[in-house]
Amino acid sequence: MGQFTRVVDGVERRRVVVTGMGVASVFGTDVDVYYDKLLAGESGIKPIEAFDCDGWATRFAGEIAPGVVDSTGYVSPKDARRMDPFLIYALVAGQKALEAAGLGKDDAAYAALDKTKCGVLCASGMGGLKTLADGVEKLVKVGHKKMSPFFIPYAITNMASGYLGMTVGFMGPNYSISTACASSNFAMNNSAIHIMRGEAQVMVAGGSEAAIQPVGLGGFVACRALSTRNEAPKAASRPWDTARDGFVMGEGSGLIVLEDLEHAVARGAPIHAEYLGGAQSCDAYHITDPRKDGAGVRQCIEDALADAGVTKEDVNYINAHATSTPAGDMAEFRAVRSVFDGDVSGIKMNATKSMIGHALGAAGGLEGIALIKAITSGKVHPTINVENMDAGVDIDIVANVAQAHDVKVALSNSFGFGGHNATVVFGKYVE
Repeated sequence: MGQFTRVVDGVERRRVVVTGMGVASVFGTDVDVYYDKLLAGESGIKPIEAFDCDGWATRFAGEIAPGVVDSTGYVSPKDARRMDPFLIYALVAGQKALEAAGLGKDDAAYAALDKTKCGVLCASGMGGLKTLADGVEKLVKVGHKKMSPFFIPYAITNMASGYLGMTVGFMGPNYSISTACASSNFAMNNSAIHIMRGEAQVMVAGGSEAAIQPVGLGGFVACRALSTRNEAPKAASRPWDTARDGFVMGEGSGLIVLEDLEHAVARGAPIHAEYLGGAQSCDAYHITDPRKDGAGVRQCIEDALADAGVTKEDVNYINAHATSTPAGDMAEFRAVRSVFDGDVSGIKMNATKSMIGHALGAAGGLEGIALIKAITSGKVHPTINVENMDAGVDIDIVANVAQAHDVKVALSNSFGFGGHNATVVFGKYVE
């Protein structure tokens, strides 16, 4: 085994590292600012301003306000006027991640890339929902002849990957994955596999979502999945608190640059963490509800640890899916506790969604970046709004106040409607 490979279960495979991160979030597009606000326990949840939802059961979300995500220099003004927000978020986050990795278009390292060995996996659960809704409205009101020629291209979920690939000239693996709220983790796992197989040297991976639209909010209201705490939006997302009453919608994009270690070292790239492994599973139980016995989640976590070549004793941080639903939070906790069934005094577990809401297909990307920042900063952000914790929760959920924590090996969970489960495992980079 050399410096650039590691052996897992008797198989030698190439090491994969994180060299860049980019966000388009309710807190803006600076990764450090994003994490500082998470560490401060700041909530990005507020009443919805983009459309009138007066009288709706839920009237708030983790909405990105106009101007918070500045696309200047990343999307042409003409495209920005007509492009779906989920595409804009992906283009901004993806290019910022590449710039952070020293692979911006003006960097010498970018010019030297073998673009056929560079790819994009930007996942999305809903795709261009605004484009879809606007197109249907145009069809109904004035007929098909007035529909935009961009209706299909800007609505389909794969266009975030496609457009980002076109923008930066990456000709390697390029596709989208849509497994609802687990989508980003699937994208990161698959991207790493492409690198391990030698099919790619650089992959931009994560997700993008912009579903805070009337049709998106209305659909989740109809599912009775959302919090209705309209009188106190910032207190609405409260994982593992007994007063939780549903999740809060969020939006944005979180994309990371995964890179072959040998390639990264050769060009002197910044290395933030190492991707160790991951896994997927299916609950095979219900279209929206989690499996009560947690078998699917437990299988996913155990398979991810095995794929990463680590033991449960190695893990000391978990970024939980934790959406603040009455059933989901404890179902996940029980599954986690069934895997980590011994002493858990050294483990911290938190919920990013308590502050930014649930970004659906982009959630894993935004939360993966929070996890990586925890590794590099030695600090884990709080789970806010915890006033009366669920009985039996005996893992430190970092309630309300950030903590210093030397993260060695960490995992992030994401679960989606349809029973899709995905776990990613990252660790501190050691030469």
